Amino acid sequence: MEETAERGGSIETGMARIVFMGTPDFAVPCLQKLIDAGSEIPLVVTQPDRPSGRGKKTKPSPVKVLAETFNIPVYQPERLKGEDVIERIASHGAQCAVVVAYGKILPRSFLDAFPLGALNVHASLLPRHRGAAPIHRAILAGDESTGVSIMLLDEGMDTGPVLSQGEIPIEANDTLGTMHDKLARLGADLLCRTLAEWKAGTLRPVPQDDAAATYAPPILKEELRLTWQLPARRIFDTIRAFDPAPGAFGFYQGRRMKFFDASLLHWKGVGEPGEVVGQTEKGLVVFGNDGQALSIGALQLEGQRRLPAPDFLRGHPIPPGSRLE
Repeated sequence: MEETAERGGSIETGMARIVFMGTPDFAVPCLQKLIDAGSEIPLVVTQPDRPSGRGKKTKPSPVKVLAETFNIPVYQPERLKGEDVIERIASHGAQCAVVVAYGKILPRSFLDAFPLGALNVHASLLPRHRGAAPIHRAILAGDESTGVSIMLLDEGMDTGPVLSQGEIPIEANDTLGTMHDKLARLGADLLCRTLAEWKAGTLRPVPQDDAAATYAPPILKEELRLTWQLPARRIFDTIRAFDPAPGAFGFYQGRRMKFFDASLLHWKGVGEPGEVVGQTEKGLVVFGNDGQALSIGALQLEGQRRLPAPDFLRGHPIPPGSRLE
């Protein structure tokens, strides 16, 4: 039995034959889920091995490590340009490409090489937060929820039509780290369902509303610097948007330190922005410019390791009345 997919052409039912493209940890659950579902994956395309860590030792991408665990052939081109590169990928006879945080813009000649197109897993509710840093930007913006969109890639930056979406709340205790993991799992589950329905021809792509689009450009180094003159809620969102890495930072007595594990406290007082009120079981208590207090549950001096606030403050006291800068 055969069914006709939305892009046209006769596509047999069953699991699709897929070229998987991805690089970081975020892409790993999607690849694992596809493997577990029995998808035929003749090739994984990932970024070349890069120097990593303080020793700058060359390391393979997390996606490459998983692919090799299952003996899936891996291809690592520097760029997806040139007929030879695209022909090498297309020669595996895949019906579609699945792209998850691959890290490169894909040319039209590549997208046209697959009967079912290229499906992309994007960590936002498109058209909100198009771009490279959607999880960071959702938290920085104070969004109450976010999610994952499965879309068909076109030549724009996350502008293709959407096949499906899944939404989850951003809880008060969520950070970049927790949302990354939640969205990676959500994306993996949603991808497998969407891929099956798209292959069966039961989904219709929905064009994005460009007028409603917002953008999530890469994070700049200067955005990591805390501004205590902001309301406590904005400071809280900034800290958790960069927790566990790279870490929002400020200064105390000329020493640079990073701040983590923030909590917004439900009381206000009289004090200067960045003024230390004291310490609770949740951590170091500091004022924003609106008099609202927040706690910082972990701190890290430059060149040292991250410590829970009680441990840090035993070795580096920050008395009430001190000012963070």
